[in-house]
Amino acid sequence: MTHTLPRFSIGLVNYKTLDLTRTCLNFIKSHLESGALDANAVEVWVVDNDSADDSTEYLRSLDWIHLIERPSPGKEQGFAAHGEGLDLILAAIKTDYLFLMHTDTFIYEPQIFIECLQRMQRQPNIAAIGCLHQLNRGHVRLFWRAFTGFFKYHSRRLKQQLGLPARQARPYIEPYIKSFFALWNVGLMKKLGYRFYMEQQIPGYVLQDKLAAQGYVIERMSPARLFRYLDHVEAGTVGLVSGYTAQNRRLQRKQAMLKQLQSQQETTK
Repeated sequence: MTHTLPRFSIGLVNYKTLDLTRTCLNFIKSHLESGALDANAVEVWVVDNDSADDSTEYLRSLDWIHLIERPSPGKEQGFAAHGEGLDLILAAIKTDYLFLMHTDTFIYEPQIFIECLQRMQRQPNIAAIGCLHQLNRGHVRLFWRAFTGFFKYHSRRLKQQLGLPARQARPYIEPYIKSFFALWNVGLMKKLGYRFYMEQQIPGYVLQDKLAAQGYVIERMSPARLFRYLDHVEAGTVGLVSGYTAQNRRLQRKQAMLKQLQSQQETTK
């Protein structure tokens, strides 16, 4: 089935997350070595955002990836550094399709790459395919988040209109697909002169608005479907570099997942 698919790239940005990055890449490599993905049709690109630690040395040791080392320009926000890294990958690749991933995304079933590519090829007006949610919370929890978010949003808007102190009102229904796993038609992006990091906003958000305004489709995949193929440690990379305490729920989940996955990978070698 893979011979009918176009060549594509996989892109990640690393910053001081050795264990996560190594686990993520080990999964990708296993799919390439098993033949589940055609190694001749897939390019893996990794940007290192001036980590200057063991993760940088690890990436330099890999001969099967394309490594771009991005020097730090000085103090910058994390989303800006990530966006600049994504745009370096965008400029370097020659394929028309790019899967963006986070280093804390672990692909268990490579069929997800094939399904997304086939879906995009069937409908040329699709500019991207991804998921609105970074975790599979289930239908009940998603409904509850939207329900409570609705009241938070409107109560904050009301307070602002009355001149009372209030936090910024955030959309109670997530409007943008996330980059922890998303397929982009970068051939289209380049044709239109777009990048991932625009107007100093979260990478991909302005891009999605512009593409949708021009009539292109941002295809949304449900978390229930997507998470059959992968797992994502929400805020896993942030947890590592931000110094979360050992009691932090997300950090505990990340560490437990990593320990289990690394043990599985060791036994399959």
